[in-house]
Amino acid sequence: MFIVTIILGCLLGVAVGMNLPTISYSYSGYLAIAIIAALDSVFGGINSILQKHFDIKIFVSGFFGNAILAMLLTYLGERLNVDIYLAAVIVFVGRMFVNLSMIRRYYIEKWNNKNKITK
Repeated sequence: MFIVTIILGCLLGVAVGMNLPTISYSYSGYLAIAIIAALDSVFGGINSILQKHFDIKIFVSGFFGNAILAMLLTYLGERLNVDIYLAAVIVFVGRMFVNLSMIRRYYIEKWNNKNKITK
């Protein structure tokens, strides 16, 4: 069911993306940082599902909260003429790599345990 949801979401994203006008250059930085923050929340959600302590309220609040905070940091950085958004990028991408490594370890251990039982 999870894979079907991911595939449907990707297809919906492609269909919507092909029919919407392009984002202007002045807003592309905001959108990019919001996508990075949202992806961080998605990887964190997948990790918490695998560890069996997923909470939809925490996921949704983190998804939108992280995206909004990252966009606000980008806006503040533009007003101050300082690249504050780089701090958000470093933090969110770092957390994505940590979550991805935990997901990878989970599946490697699962695969190893499966192979030990069959031998």
